[in-house]
Amino acid sequence: MGASLDGKLVVAISSRALFDFEEENKVFEHGQGPHKDRAYMKLQLDKLEEPAKPGVAFSMIKKLLAFNDVTAQRVEVVILSRNDPVSGMRVFRSAQHYGLPIERGSFTRGQSPWRYLKPLHANLFLSTHLSDVRAALDAGVPAAQVYPQSALASDAHPHEVRIAFDGDAVLFSDEAERVFQAQGLSAFQKHERDKALQPLSAGPFKPLLAALHRLQQEGTPSMRIRTALVTARSAPAHERAIRTLMEWNIEIDEAMFLGGLPKGEFLREFEPDFFFDDQTGHIESAAQHVPSGHVASGVSNP
Repeated sequence: MGASLDGKLVVAISSRALFDFEEENKVFEHGQGPHKDRAYMKLQLDKLEEPAKPGVAFSMIKKLLAFNDVTAQRVEVVILSRNDPVSGMRVFRSAQHYGLPIERGSFTRGQSPWRYLKPLHANLFLSTHLSDVRAALDAGVPAAQVYPQSALASDAHPHEVRIAFDGDAVLFSDEAERVFQAQGLSAFQKHERDKALQPLSAGPFKPLLAALHRLQQEGTPSMRIRTALVTARSAPAHERAIRTLMEWNIEIDEAMFLGGLPKGEFLREFEPDFFFDDQTGHIESAAQHVPSGHVASGVSNP
């Protein structure tokens, strides 16, 4: 029987999202001409024996891979990178150094790698390139632009993957957000109160939340998942969000209805391994405290 990813939670991630390659990236950006990547390739080759430092998404990836054990391989992580194959050697060496069982990768030397997400059946794509993230979202794959300047995750919860999601335009469609932006808060509150019993349509990250829910139900004795909804909604608009999750038969562990308060300090206390939001203002607030990624979808991201 051939190799298969069926039934696994598949995360595709760029090398810059997994490892801290910011110094190396400066060398690439300062390159000139059609072979501007030569100096970058040489630097990565020179550093082949030097493991890269953990990047923004490292903690989440390490913990997700810990769901694999001798009884089942539940999670697959694949490197999907604009790096060249030579630089790819250092990526795999670095993963091996940290004990990350990552075996698959595509290195496209500057070309967009998002087109390989479909054959991977990816549940999530993380990249520092906004254009790749937009293309992935357009193709129906949950995707986020990792902010490399984000704070790294806390090490306080080694046996728990903590992931926080915004609601509208992330877990849910942007239907209600469109009402808010067009007509204001009062109209938004009335709209959501009137439709409290009508579930919201799925947003781009509903499939990931569902996959995480399945992974949590399968579980292992040593690892669990803790999820949080962190939204600018407040009562009475809270009810529709909760009822939508109930309709989907998906449980979350925490829900924060912040009524427009800055999310960063609340996320600092929750200590997620990653936070997803569609609005750059929220991401900039969150990135000061926790690993964060921009979901470039919905009315806030034309």
